[in-house]
Amino acid sequence: TCALPISASTKATYFAERLRSVGYRVSCPDLNAPDFQTLTLSRMLGQLTDALAAAPAPAVLVGSSLGGALALLAAAAMPERVSRLVLLAPAVMFGHPEHRLFEEIDAATWQRVGAHPFMHYGDGRERLLNWAFCEDAPRHHIWDVPCTHPALVFQGRQDTVVLPEDVTAFAAARPAITLRLLDDGHQLTAHLPQIWEEMSHFLGCA
Repeated sequence: TCALPISASTKATYFAERLRSVGYRVSCPDLNAPDFQTLTLSRMLGQLTDALAAAPAPAVLVGSSLGGALALLAAAAMPERVSRLVLLAPAVMFGHPEHRLFEEIDAATWQRVGAHPFMHYGDGRERLLNWAFCEDAPRHHIWDVPCTHPALVFQGRQDTVVLPEDVTAFAAARPAITLRLLDDGHQLTAHLPQIWEEMSHFLGCA
C-alpha cells in the first residue's frame, strides 16, 4: 500500500516513519520544487496528481493545513487513485471569498511589492512567497469539494489559523468524514501519538 504525506514537515517525518514500520510504501513529494517563492496551489496540485498517477496502487493521502486542502482537491480530481484521507487542520476555507488566511496581511502592499515573507514550518524560517499565490487561490474552491473517500480529520479547538467551526461545518456536511476535535492549536504537535494511534486503526494497521 502507498501513502503520500504532503510536505516534508516534522509531522510528515513522524508519520512517514510509523507508516513504513507497518508496511506502507511512503512517498513525500517535494511540492516546494522548483522553489517556494513561485508556489501556487495549481502547481502543487499538478505535482501531486502526477505522483498519484505514478503510484503503484491507490494511495492514502496525509496532509496538514494547506496540504489537507490539496489532498481534498487531488482526491476529487483522481478518485480512482486515492483510497483514504487523513487530514490535520485542513484549510477548507482556502479559495473561499471569506477565507481568513491572509486577513492580517496588507494585500495591497504584497501585490505592489510582488512578494511577502511567510513562516515556512518545514524550514523553521521565513521565506518569500509571490503575489501569484494569492491570485491563483480563487481558482480552487475547497469548500465545494464533496469528499466521498473515507476521511479521518483532526482539528485543534484552539486553532486560530484554520478555525474549528469551519472544519466542523465542512465535516458535518460530508458523511464520509470522521472528525476528531483536540485541545490543541494549529500544529497539533502535542497530540501526535494520539493521532497516530487513531490513524493506524483507521488504516487497519493497528
